[in-house]
Amino acid sequence: MTGVLVLAGTPIGDVSDAPPRLLTELATADVIAAEDTRRLRRLTQALGVTPAGRVVSYFEGNEVGRTPELVEALLGGARVLLVTDAGMPSVSDPGYRLVAAAVDADVKVTAVPGPSAVLTALALSGLPVDRFTFEGFLPRKTGDRARQLASIAAEPRTMVFFEAPHRIAEALAAMAEAFGADRPAAVCRELTKTYEEVKRGPLGDLATWAAEGVRGEITVVVAGAPPAAPQELTPAELARLVAVREEAGERRKEAIAAVAAELALPKREVFDAVVAAKNEAKSEAKSEAAKGAGTGP
Repeated sequence: MTGVLVLAGTPIGDVSDAPPRLLTELATADVIAAEDTRRLRRLTQALGVTPAGRVVSYFEGNEVGRTPELVEALLGGARVLLVTDAGMPSVSDPGYRLVAAAVDADVKVTAVPGPSAVLTALALSGLPVDRFTFEGFLPRKTGDRARQLASIAAEPRTMVFFEAPHRIAEALAAMAEAFGADRPAAVCRELTKTYEEVKRGPLGDLATWAAEGVRGEITVVVAGAPPAAPQELTPAELARLVAVREEAGERRKEAIAAVAAELALPKREVFDAVVAAKNEAKSEAKSEAAKGAGTGP
């Protein structure tokens, strides 16, 4: 029988947030693949756990070469526990390659849920949480970062970013330029730790604040783009939109309702535009007829 790959979430700050299952997995796994073995040692000591299995490193620099070794262990029946320095493996941390390889090898993959900087910051931000998108770390180069931010400037969902303390001021300034200085946001740093802080405000103000220097692990939450203002169309343009739908097979009543819903307008306004266009067409037709009669023999 093949083994099991276990992705385990680790505390993002306060060690006491570690779930009970994490302690069990640390104590019983055949192999523990850790992003930083020294941090793992500190974590197990703080939790009072002694790993029984083999501990190996698994980080950005060696994951390509180490993945086949871990898959071989899984195929041999080992229970492999993957942990990163904080949070859930694969989420802006090593893990994706191993998960993909395990899936390809038809190995079972499961997880031990744990603390999440993304969800914690989102909940604390005070911004809408019904729909959101995780953008991870922004590119380091100025041009690449500007292009990526420009590509999501119209994103309507709340956005969550990770950022390094020495780049946060530049990142916030770039966001203010791309999204607008008045876009609401929150900078969450040192979550669940002694000096936890959540700074809320417009991006422009946050960029000015960060210019003085910010320390710690940082998660940024930015409000999505506000809905676009209703498109202002002339009665003739509204009537043309209805006509296009009618030509496609919709009944006039349905076409009017659809156009009104699409443009967030009252159905009566669209109906009046159609009637006005129809009356104007009749009037023009009569005028042309009268001109034709006047040029006869």
